[in-house]
Amino acid sequence: MPELPEVETTRRGIDPVITGKTLRRLVVRESRMRWPIPDDLPALLSERTVLECARRGKYLLLRFEHGTQIVHLGMSGSLRNVLAGDIPLKHDHVDWVFDHAILRLHDPRRFGAVLWHPENDGPIMSHPLLAKLGIEPFDPRFDGAWLHQQFRGRSIAIKQALLAGSAVVGVGNIYASESLFRAGIDPRTPASRVSRARCTRLADCVRATLGDALASGGSTLRDYVSATGQPGSYFEIHAAVYERDGRPCRVCGTPIRRLVQGQRATYYCPSCQRR
Repeated sequence: MPELPEVETTRRGIDPVITGKTLRRLVVRESRMRWPIPDDLPALLSERTVLECARRGKYLLLRFEHGTQIVHLGMSGSLRNVLAGDIPLKHDHVDWVFDHAILRLHDPRRFGAVLWHPENDGPIMSHPLLAKLGIEPFDPRFDGAWLHQQFRGRSIAIKQALLAGSAVVGVGNIYASESLFRAGIDPRTPASRVSRARCTRLADCVRATLGDALASGGSTLRDYVSATGQPGSYFEIHAAVYERDGRPCRVCGTPIRRLVQGQRATYYCPSCQRR
């Protein structure tokens, strides 16, 4: 699944292309996404100007004067800048057509979303998909004290607590495994048992891991490409534990182990990471 660095990389790629530009038309070839694309959305957005291209967690937010479009890339989606003559592929479901650019949503599994939040329905952050999201990892308020408070009384495993998104957003499966490795925390540790000092270390490692991924354009997922059509390169080269089960830890040489938590694969070093 595209995670925060992939979505932020996409946002940075499309922001200078669409912000301040008039959307001539929205072309919907397939409306059956995770939630149906509203039938009247093309008419609502035709000849409207994009005022801002923002992000909250893994959601892209395209703000217009009369509302905000919420775009989610789902499990394997991508949003790319294509040429006017590029013929849509089988899973190219939506186009945003501007004078000098076309953004195209490619989503083979159709787990993504293209939704609309009218201005008169209140602030965009009140939308049900956004209202309960946790703090952003690069928010100055995100630190060990914040995590320790959020984890208080929670008996679920620390990796599951990170993935839940209520304490901090954007730490998906890949980056949770990598952050916990950097912090030296066993992913099975109950969240409430992680001390404030270790929470401080974990918060620092979450920021560092996501920052490194952003600097390198996101992780290399089989289905992921950036807004320019280029694949990321970070985990192809630098992953410490993710998808390295059976191979030696880059720090101590102990074989990396794999386990399943909440139907998601977790990778960790049994020597470097402690409960």
